[in-house]
Amino acid sequence: MHLHPLPAFTDNYIWLLHDGRQALVVDPGQAAPVMEALQALGLHLQSIVVTHHHGDHVGGVAELREATGAAVYGPAREDIPAPYHPLQGGDTLPLLGHTWQVIDVPGHTAGHIAYYCPMVEGEAPLPAPVLFCGDTLFSAGCGRLFEGTPAQMHASLSALAALPSTTLVCAAHEYTLSNLRFAQAVEPDNADIARYTAHCQAQRAQGAPTLPAQLGNELRINPFLRSAVPAVARAAQQFDPSTPSGDPVSVLASLRRWKNQF
Repeated sequence: MHLHPLPAFTDNYIWLLHDGRQALVVDPGQAAPVMEALQALGLHLQSIVVTHHHGDHVGGVAELREATGAAVYGPAREDIPAPYHPLQGGDTLPLLGHTWQVIDVPGHTAGHIAYYCPMVEGEAPLPAPVLFCGDTLFSAGCGRLFEGTPAQMHASLSALAALPSTTLVCAAHEYTLSNLRFAQAVEPDNADIARYTAHCQAQRAQGAPTLPAQLGNELRINPFLRSAVPAVARAAQQFDPSTPSGDPVSVLASLRRWKNQF
């Protein structure tokens, strides 16, 4: 198997997973990058997988379905371009010889879902567990709370944080350096954040993506996965003194408000 992030718009990634013949794509906001990759690699598009309804994730679905005949899968509780196969947490999906687990991750949108496979064999960065998480979890960040609550986002991030530390986090945006600047403001003494920032700066200087990220590293550098850490809670209280101590949901809510205006 081969895993590629296809750049789209200004900072989106459409994830392409293929075995040299058949392919799936995740959150194709644009059709053109996918069609170009399919042609260049000689692939047939088997499946289109969607995490949530925002236009920069579904804008290319109809065109790709019409051009390739690919099956479309997406969240049951959101408005996805029909026809599609509706999914919700607890469902499993057999794609490209692997079984994918569907996880409910509301917060960014009300019906957002993620797709997780415990092991995908293949070329680097594979073999590894793979998570397609849309706009719920970013490297060093999380999605804005457009439709969900802080409690929902905390529960969603906690579910993803419980996956194996070797999981490849295939987020949908190249927000990493911006998120790391915020993470450094939250935890200025966190050496892991400083090291990872230098690594990601080098990646971007070479025109390379910072994704996929590794979940184990995210647990060390992502403030939204660290809302129970005392240093993170203290930083949230400095931003908003009304933030209750010892309440990770309230800490996450304060962090998200802080990040929104950062």
